[in-house]
Amino acid sequence: MPGVYDVLRPDGEFKKGEAQISAINAQIAHLQASSALTEARRALQRAEDEKTAAIDAYKQTMSEAKALREVRRAEGGLSANEEKALIAESQFQKAELKRLRLRHEAIIAEKKAEVDSITDEILALKARRKSMSEALQERIFRLFVVSDANGEQLDLMDVFATFYQCNPTLQASLIPPSGSGECCAPKLLQYAFSHQLKPLCIAEFWWGNSPAQEVRHHGQYDGACLSKCRPIRSHMLKGVDVETQQPENPVISSADAIIYEDQWMVVANKPAGMLTVPGRLHDGSLQSILSEQLRTPLKAVHRLDMSTSGLVILAKTDEVYTALQADFASRNIQKRYIALLDGIVKAEDGIIDLPLRPNIDDRPRQMVDHEHGKRAITHFEVIQRTDRRTRIAFYPHTGRTHQLRVHASHNEGLGCPIVGDMLYGRASTRLMLHAESISFTHPITKESVTFEAPLPF
Repeated sequence: MPGVYDVLRPDGEFKKGEAQISAINAQIAHLQASSALTEARRALQRAEDEKTAAIDAYKQTMSEAKALREVRRAEGGLSANEEKALIAESQFQKAELKRLRLRHEAIIAEKKAEVDSITDEILALKARRKSMSEALQERIFRLFVVSDANGEQLDLMDVFATFYQCNPTLQASLIPPSGSGECCAPKLLQYAFSHQLKPLCIAEFWWGNSPAQEVRHHGQYDGACLSKCRPIRSHMLKGVDVETQQPENPVISSADAIIYEDQWMVVANKPAGMLTVPGRLHDGSLQSILSEQLRTPLKAVHRLDMSTSGLVILAKTDEVYTALQADFASRNIQKRYIALLDGIVKAEDGIIDLPLRPNIDDRPRQMVDHEHGKRAITHFEVIQRTDRRTRIAFYPHTGRTHQLRVHASHNEGLGCPIVGDMLYGRASTRLMLHAESISFTHPITKESVTFEAPLPF
């Protein structure tokens, strides 16, 4: 399948720019490995060592002279002029120590300037390389011209600028990420439009092994990444009759949803498919619906993913909200989730300790990152096994985004995605994850309380 633009053409813009940047890389490498820089750094180190040795030696001389003065004073019989001479000797030595420091610091500054003259040249070349690279990237994006079904053409710079100006709440850079325009969907759509073909259906599947940090499954549907492909799709699909996916929007009443209520808080059972708090694009959330029905402003103390059902605590006062937030931060609130996993977990129980961070190129996906991720810990217990599935209890010790979903699906975790997990597994009627139980100390009455929500699957 031909690309939107062939960046590897020998006479193309990318190859020309790459050659210029490679020349700068060679200059940087030459300066970094040069004998002049090596010798300048050695000379600077020698000057610093000489300063340390000279000052230490002179301080030793001063210490010995001070000891002799103290002996003479202890012997007594000093005249006024002799005492004055001892004081003058001490003052001279202190002044001489300062002069000694200044002389050596001047030498060090001279040697450092010799090092800086070379390293500043390296830094200037690196800054020039960065500027050239960014300019080259922009020129390449200007050459990636994509068409929509109506024949309107835009380069990628204009595609991204238009998309995020029309969607300011998405808060992303107007500059396309590296590699934009080289994914399968833009290539297929561009080919179709340039040959007067009408796209009827398009889907992308992951082929091959999963990257170590991410969760992908060979042969399974794998949606296009949001950061690169969403703005491009928004332009290219203009003029195509696209079937929009209607978001889940369950209807609830306070009578059905509320498990517990007093004058300070509400504990509610959130259905799958409902936001916990209002989102950027719509307000149909558990918090807003119950606030309206109870005619009391509520604040969700914690959140569940939209696709996850189960217990949520909502505070009626700022005092209770702050106290419960502190309890969550201190891990004084215990939660139990029930999940149905797609696969067989062999261990009866155990601890999953895998650090997580957002996948910045494909939000809202999370990924395992042992270097930069935040620590995430989950205790699990197997409840039941069938031929192909495992019912399991999760006890999260931390509260990272998608923690249970990634810990279940990742190969370093259980290697069995939650049934219905469209991000890390396979679609089903719903995400089979439910916050079944929550236990904590009531912040006002100080009673130990436990609430449970019946399992919906």
